[in-house]
Amino acid sequence: MARNKSKPYYKEVLIEDIGAEGKSLARIGDLVVFTQLVVPGDVVDIQVTKKRKKYQEGKVTQIHEFSADRAETFCTHFGICGGCKWQNLPYTKQLFYKEKQVKEQLRRIGKIEFPEINPILGSEKQIFYRNKLEFTFSNKRWLTVEELDNEIEPMYMNSLGFHVSGMFNKVINIEKCWLQPDPSNNIRNFIYNYAVENQLDFFDISSQKGFLRTLIIRTTSIGETMVLVSFFRDDETKRETLLNTLVKEFPEITSLLFVINEKGNDSITDRDVILFYGRDYILEEMEGLKFKIGAKSFYQTNTGQAYNLYKIVRDFAGLNGSETVYDLYTGTGTIANFIALNSKKVIGIEYVPEAIEDAKANSELNNISNTLFFAGDIKHVLNDEFVTKHGKPEVIILDPPRAGIHVDVARTILRILPEKIVYVSCNPATQARDILLMSEIYKTTKIQPVDMFPHTHHVENVVLLEKNETYKK
Repeated sequence: MARNKSKPYYKEVLIEDIGAEGKSLARIGDLVVFTQLVVPGDVVDIQVTKKRKKYQEGKVTQIHEFSADRAETFCTHFGICGGCKWQNLPYTKQLFYKEKQVKEQLRRIGKIEFPEINPILGSEKQIFYRNKLEFTFSNKRWLTVEELDNEIEPMYMNSLGFHVSGMFNKVINIEKCWLQPDPSNNIRNFIYNYAVENQLDFFDISSQKGFLRTLIIRTTSIGETMVLVSFFRDDETKRETLLNTLVKEFPEITSLLFVINEKGNDSITDRDVILFYGRDYILEEMEGLKFKIGAKSFYQTNTGQAYNLYKIVRDFAGLNGSETVYDLYTGTGTIANFIALNSKKVIGIEYVPEAIEDAKANSELNNISNTLFFAGDIKHVLNDEFVTKHGKPEVIILDPPRAGIHVDVARTILRILPEKIVYVSCNPATQARDILLMSEIYKTTKIQPVDMFPHTHHVENVVLLEKNETYKK
């Protein structure tokens, strides 16, 4: 990498720690410099690429000494693919830094007193742990340095894989992904080879042209597989031939679907998903319960850790069968149905109507009769009239997206005053912020981090909030 003379270049600096968003950091005097793909203990040269008042960001140009805390990377795409950036960090160290992140966010943002944090619950599987992956078709494959020096035939510019880190219009062609179990790799590679051999147009992200757009593969622990192919435009002959060939090659596919998405983005939430073969859902099982997973359903992507997470929620809630529970941001009602047998009544609220239909179907599938589900924006649905009609909850479960809960939702909860709040978060920073909003009335009594995504900096955290003595009955 050529030096940028207009920005600082630091030689032989020690990587000391891991900070926000999983970035490694070095200290140059009082200045913090963030970088990636190195681990604490490495001694490196850094070319600064971005300068701010309080910190800088840069790229490592050379590693002089390797840390003793390094692991061998197992994926040939490491360093280019945007995922699994912590492969070079031993798993025990990954858990250490994730737990540290939870503590720091609660202390710095939450500004609260909290009990000793339970040791983070690691994932039994660190590879092939995901049940869902989305791949992108692109006619602008990421090229290696060697390939850039040679003229590449157009057909070999095609790729089916993941976006290169920080580049929306470049996709790395994935040969083997270590995240999802079979038959994921075989299906993806078959579709790629078929498309190249039959000269099907891969999507051009920049000019918004092409035929093949995205591929979603979902699997379950009981051996069911869903494949969803997204086409930018419809060509019935080419589409039917591809999908029929796929069914013939992989009879184990439980659900084969397609969607025509001519929009400017890849989201299919507002598109009609069409069933081509099999049924329009796959089934997952947990503690004897069955859960339908449709094309648009949200389901925790690490199945084994999802089960552990839900058990923690149930344990923190301390249910004895007499409680009314509100499950806010219920999604497809997985938690609601999981705890229903231990509750008097569970009421789930979720913004996405299709998810609520899935939640109802899952209750019916499992003969659960003490759940009610409502679709709508929680800050509008959850009001005094709603509580009067459906009963005041003893327990509220929160499992919001990364942005956390809306301030209006926090205010409503403080009017309802449940005895307990179990807060599940995929973003400890917004979780800490929300806990601070409720800290006058609720104290944090239990904290359990859970690693849902090995080899990434992401961490899930479950917190139990209970009323302060002043506000108890």
